Amino acid sequence: MAALVIAEHDNASIKGATLNTVTAALACGGDVHVLVAGEGSAAAAQAAAQIVGVAKVLHADGAGLGHGLAENVAAQVLAVAAGYSHILFPATASGKNVAPRVAALLDVGQISDASKVVAPDTFERPIYAGNAIATVKSLDKQIVITVRTTGFDPAAATGGGAAVESLAAVAASDRASFLSSEIAKLDRPELTAAKIIVSGGRALGSSDKFNEVLTPLADKLGAALGASRAAVDAGYAPNDWQVGQTGKIVAPQLYIAAGISGAIQHLAGMKDSKVIVAINKDPEAPIFSVADYGLEADLFTAVPELVASL
Repeated sequence: MAALVIAEHDNASIKGATLNTVTAALACGGDVHVLVAGEGSAAAAQAAAQIVGVAKVLHADGAGLGHGLAENVAAQVLAVAAGYSHILFPATASGKNVAPRVAALLDVGQISDASKVVAPDTFERPIYAGNAIATVKSLDKQIVITVRTTGFDPAAATGGGAAVESLAAVAASDRASFLSSEIAKLDRPELTAAKIIVSGGRALGSSDKFNEVLTPLADKLGAALGASRAAVDAGYAPNDWQVGQTGKIVAPQLYIAAGISGAIQHLAGMKDSKVIVAINKDPEAPIFSVADYGLEADLFTAVPELVASL
C-alpha cells in the first residue's frame, strides 16, 4: 500500500501546504510518493525529494502542466493512480480544483478537508462550519482525499533523500487553455503560511483606518494582514485577505483579531490558531469564546498603545 501526494509548487519550489499533506499521507501507512507535475519544474522535483518521509518523487514535465490546469493535472494523476491506495491533495484552491476530477474519473468518493487520519480508511473532517467533527469511513479501494493543512504538522522540508523518477507528460487537453494570470506580489508573508496574523473587522470603519491602525502592528510583528468577511465586503480589505469558511483557513502561532465580532464563518477559519488575542469593546462578542487573551477596549486606542509598547 502506498500513498501519492500531489505537490503544490511554482515550478521552482514546493509550497508549504504540500509538507502538511505529506504528514497526512504518512499517517495513512505505507510508502509516500510525491507527484510533481509542471513545466521546467526540475528544481521543484529536487525540493520534493528532500522532504523527510518521502520515498519517491514522480516528475512529469510538459508544456500542458506548466500552469496547473486541472484538466491536465488530473490526467497526469490518473496515468499513475493505479499503483496507489490513497491519493492526497492539499485542500487549497488548486487541490480542490483537481481532486474532484480525479475522484469522479476513478468512480470513487472524495474525503474532503480531512483533519485527522484515524485509520487508513477512516478520517475526521469538520462539518457545520467546524462546529462538529464527522468521522468518515471509506469503502473504496482507492481513497481520494483533500487535506486540511491546519490539522497536520508540516513534514521537514530538508533531510530526506528520495529518488526522482521521470514520467512522460500527458498530452494537453484541447478543452482548456491558459490565457493569463495576475499574481499579487506581497511584501508580507503569505496568509496561509504566516506564523503571525493581524486581522481586522468591520469596526475599523474604512480602508484608510484599516491600514492606518493595523499596518503598524503588522510591521512590528512581521505579520500577515487578514480580514473578516464583513470587512472585505465593505471594501476595507482585498478579497485575498479574507479569513473564514468562505476565505482562507489559517492556523498561525499568533492570531490577533481587532474589531472582529467572531461570526461562525470567521471562527471556522482561524480557531485552530495556537494563540488567539481578541480586541473588542463589546464584552459579549463571540470572538472572546475562542480567545486565549481578550482585551475589552476600543481598538483605536488599544492597538496604537500595543504598537508603542512593542
